[in-house]
Amino acid sequence: MNEQRILVTYLTQAKDLRKKAEGIAVGMTVGTWTDLPAAKQAELKPYLGEAVDTQPLETLENGETRGLITVSYPVRNFTADIPSLLTGIFGKLSMDGKIKLIDVQFPEAFLNGFPGPRFGIDGLRERLGVHDRPLLMSIFKSCLGMPFDDLKAQFRAQALGGVDLVKDDEIFFADDRAPFLERIKAFKQIAAETEAQTGKPVLYAANLTGPVHELNERAKRAVEAGADCLLFNVLAFGFDALHRLAADPDVSVPIMAHPALAGAFYPSPDYGIATPLLLGKLMRIAGADLVLFPSPYGSVALDKAEALRLAEHLTAPLHGMRRSFPVPSAGIHPGLVPQLYEDFGQDQVVNAGGGIHGHPGGATAGGRAFVAAIEAVVAGRSLADAAAESPELAAALEKWGGGR
Repeated sequence: MNEQRILVTYLTQAKDLRKKAEGIAVGMTVGTWTDLPAAKQAELKPYLGEAVDTQPLETLENGETRGLITVSYPVRNFTADIPSLLTGIFGKLSMDGKIKLIDVQFPEAFLNGFPGPRFGIDGLRERLGVHDRPLLMSIFKSCLGMPFDDLKAQFRAQALGGVDLVKDDEIFFADDRAPFLERIKAFKQIAAETEAQTGKPVLYAANLTGPVHELNERAKRAVEAGADCLLFNVLAFGFDALHRLAADPDVSVPIMAHPALAGAFYPSPDYGIATPLLLGKLMRIAGADLVLFPSPYGSVALDKAEALRLAEHLTAPLHGMRRSFPVPSAGIHPGLVPQLYEDFGQDQVVNAGGGIHGHPGGATAGGRAFVAAIEAVVAGRSLADAAAESPELAAALEKWGGGR
């Protein structure tokens, strides 16, 4: 088991990429090598990193080569948690000039410590009874400081529009006007009432917050209060906090990972952590059932190739782990549904805030416009044809465009 190795790929630049890789392999493991006596080398060799590969991409004006390097690390160097991993492969290295963490390939010996998502795509579909289309989610807007009755009305309007999930805004923390557990109980009741009207269940993703040492207990109380799903700001609290929540048998609801703070890690071409790893592979390994990330279409658009790789990391086979739902977010309106379906397929959550609340007819009409768009695309119909039968979709297309 301990002979298995973790393969880590970096994007960097140097006069000699091979020497750079060799320096990292030693520096991030045993610290020094060539000056050690033979007996000490034999003792430390099982812990030594190795330079595995270099892939030059371009020669820079200063004569350095920019390219990918791959270093392998013995799995014995790490404990079964993501903080150990990130510190061991990128901790001090992240401060050492232009270098970006691109990807990590894990052996079984490491992944055995991670059960991954408890529900994933299949489990969430089972809970909702929806198996043949993308899911639809709306977002609470204008929630901070709002009277509780206004939030209840907002939830009801979204649920009546036909959405599958409604999530809190990620900045909705403690609020005396609408306490966490009271929101869960109230929205659970409203969801039962709207399901009686529409025939569709609606899950509410409540924003789990608080001191890290209290998170699991708060999550358990949320489940006892009737929570359907939990929203969690993973990067603010840490991957290990997500891992512990997902592995807790008493936290028996799906966990939705929000990408807040991710912009501090991925946008630079030279520094940080690549999005497919940060918001894709690591989120899934840590146990996120759904993962929000910037769509390729909005004001904070992610490069499309990056977004597609991210979604692939969430859904491709990985050590028998359940698949996580990709949730491309920001800038989504009904006219984009054909593009979303073409890019991300059936196993995604269509997530809209302004595209629902900004509908000329209000949030209920906004939800219905999305429902009509999703049904049309899955059936192979154009939005223009569907809009002839859906005044809500027609109004959305007139406001935001689209219609192919």
